[in-house]
Amino acid sequence: MRIVSGAFGGRRFSPPAKIPARPTTELAREGLFNILNSVVDFDGLKTLDLFGGTGSVTYELASRGAVDLTIVERDRTTTDFIKKTLTDLDIADIVRLVKDDAFKFLKQCTDQFDFIFADPPYALANMDEVPKLVLEHHLLLPGGIFVLEHSGRNDYQLHPCFWRMKNYGTTIFTFFRNPTAP
Repeated sequence: MRIVSGAFGGRRFSPPAKIPARPTTELAREGLFNILNSVVDFDGLKTLDLFGGTGSVTYELASRGAVDLTIVERDRTTTDFIKKTLTDLDIADIVRLVKDDAFKFLKQCTDQFDFIFADPPYALANMDEVPKLVLEHHLLLPGGIFVLEHSGRNDYQLHPCFWRMKNYGTTIFTFFRNPTAP
C-alpha cells in the first residue's frame, strides 16, 4: 500500500496478509483524489472514514492537510494495523480511531463532517442504508461531500443528494452533496 500524494506521498505500508478488508486500489484512490482536488480544500477538514479497512483513505486525507479525522473500523487486526500506521506517520494525535460497527456509529453520531468516505463490503446486503443514515442524520456540514465506494450492483443516480459518479472498473465512487450546500 502506498500513499499517493501530499506530505506522505510515496510512503509505503504493508497491511497484514489476512485482514477482512478489500483496500481501495491505488489507481482508484488516485482517481478519487484527482476529482476531489478540484472541489475540496483539504487544509483543516474534519473527515469521517467509515468501514475504514486499512485506513488508506484517511492517510491520504491527512497527507493533504485534513486535521480532524475519524476512522470507524470494527476488526481488531485491522485496527491494530491502523494504530501502528498512525504512529509511524506521527498523526495519532489528529486521528480518532473508533473500533465499532459502522451502522451503530452512524446511528449514534452527533458530529458533523466536511467530508465522509464509506467503503463497505461490496456484498453488504444493506448497502443502501449507508447514504440514508449519513444524510438523514445530518452528518455532513453545509457544502460537505460524501463518497460511497461500491460495485455496479448499486445505483444512486436518482438519490436526491446525488452529485456525480465515477467508475474505475469494478470500483464505483458515488458522490453526494449536502442538500443545504451553498
